[in-house]
Amino acid sequence: MKITILHGQLPPEAGPDEQDVLVQIDSVSTALRELGHETAPLPLSLDMQTAREELLRRRPDLVFNLVESVNGSGRMITLGPLLLEELNIPYTGAKTDAIFFTSNKILTKRVLSREGVPTAPWLETGDDLRHIGPKDRYLIKSVWEHASCGLADDAFIEGNPDLIRERLKQPSCFAEAYIEGREFNLAILAGPGGPEFLPPSEILFEDYPPEKLRIVCYRAKWIEDSFEYSHTPRTFKFRKKDYALLSHMKELALHCWNVFHLTGYARVDFRVDQSGKPWVLEINANPCLSPEGGFAAAARHSGLSYREVIRRLVEDV
Repeated sequence: MKITILHGQLPPEAGPDEQDVLVQIDSVSTALRELGHETAPLPLSLDMQTAREELLRRRPDLVFNLVESVNGSGRMITLGPLLLEELNIPYTGAKTDAIFFTSNKILTKRVLSREGVPTAPWLETGDDLRHIGPKDRYLIKSVWEHASCGLADDAFIEGNPDLIRERLKQPSCFAEAYIEGREFNLAILAGPGGPEFLPPSEILFEDYPPEKLRIVCYRAKWIEDSFEYSHTPRTFKFRKKDYALLSHMKELALHCWNVFHLTGYARVDFRVDQSGKPWVLEINANPCLSPEGGFAAAARHSGLSYREVIRRLVEDV
C-alpha cells in the first residue's frame, strides 16, 4: 500500500517532546517499508489547504496518523483526523471524537465521573474553593497539552485557595488533586479478537528525597541529564499481592476503551493511593510510538516486535 505518515509540522522553537515525533516518523517508516509498503511523510500546519491538495495529489491507500499537535498546540490535535475524514481517507489509531474527548482532560474527567470510573478530583475556573483545607494538595495542569508539558514541582500547591484561584486564571488550566502513591501505565493494542492488554508497567521514583514530589514531570520524560529522568525507571515486575490490583485496573482501562470508543492503541495512566485504590489520571489515545517509549517497551515485554505493532495498527483500520 501507499501510506502517508501525517505529523504536526515542527515549529522552530520545538522542545524535545515535540521533536520526538521525528524519531517516531523514522521508526514507523522503517517498519512499514519492512512490511512491504511505500511511505512518505507529510507535515501538517495551519495551512490546511496545502495539506488537502497534497493528499488529493498523492491519493494514499492509508494515512498513518502521528499528529500530536499543530503549530505547537495540542488543542489542534484533531485537525489531522478531521481533514482525513472529510477526504474519506482511512487512517490509523483513534478517530476524531475519541481524540477530542481524551485530549481535553476536563472532558475526560467529566465522562469518567459520569461512568463511575474513579478519577482524581479537580477544580476549574469559577469553582468554589472555600472547601480547600490547609493540607489539601493540588497540581496545576494543562487542559490540552500532554507529554507532561508544564508539569513541574512549581505546579504543586498545598492549602492555598487564593494561589489556586490565581493560577486557574491562566488559559486552559485546571487543578487536579495530588494523589500520593504509585503510578501505573496500562497499554492496550487492538488485536484480531478485540483490544488486548500489553504487560502493565509501574514508574518507580528511586532515591527521591521525602520532600520531592513523586510525579512523572516534564524533566522525568524529556531532560535526559536530569535527576528525574534517571531516577524514574519503568518496571514490569510485580509481586503476587499486586495481582488483584492489576486485574482491577485492567477492568477500568477496558471500560475506558469502550466508553471513549478507542481504536488502534491507547494507554491509560493510573495513580494508586495509599489505601490501594486506583484513580485514572489520563487516557492517551494514540500514545507515543518511539521505540524507547512506554508503549513500545510494553510490546517488547509481551514478545511483540515493533514491526508487529505497526502491522497490527495498519490492519485495525
